[in-house]
Amino acid sequence: MPTDTNIQLSEKQEVSGAAEQTREGPVYEPLVDISEDAEGLTLMADMPGVTPERLTIDLRENVLTLRGEVEAPPPNESYVLREYGVGAFYRQFTLADSIDQSRIDARLKDGVLHLRLPKVEKARPRQISVKAS
Repeated sequence: MPTDTNIQLSEKQEVSGAAEQTREGPVYEPLVDISEDAEGLTLMADMPGVTPERLTIDLRENVLTLRGEVEAPPPNESYVLREYGVGAFYRQFTLADSIDQSRIDARLKDGVLHLRLPKVEKARPRQISVKAS
């Protein structure tokens, strides 16, 4: 199986700086993968434990902000094993002018946020046909 030497895997890390918090608890920076094709970009962000009701995606002045919150388990449950902490996820991206902001699509499935960021029509590559005269 071929491996890509440019891929870097890292542990979930707490955000240091950027946004000021108004709530107690850790804030994590979700790990993301971003890929590009002729039609646009696809962003996938790991946000385990976040539900659609606890996820906010905000777009202002070309800045895309992802915020997700993981609820604490009910007080009557005790942990057998605990590998990730309860807290919030936060990440921001500055979008290029080539992204059609009105057509961004977001889906959350199995703890992974999938964002489709389509390119504006003029930014898409195209082939010009040549006609005989």
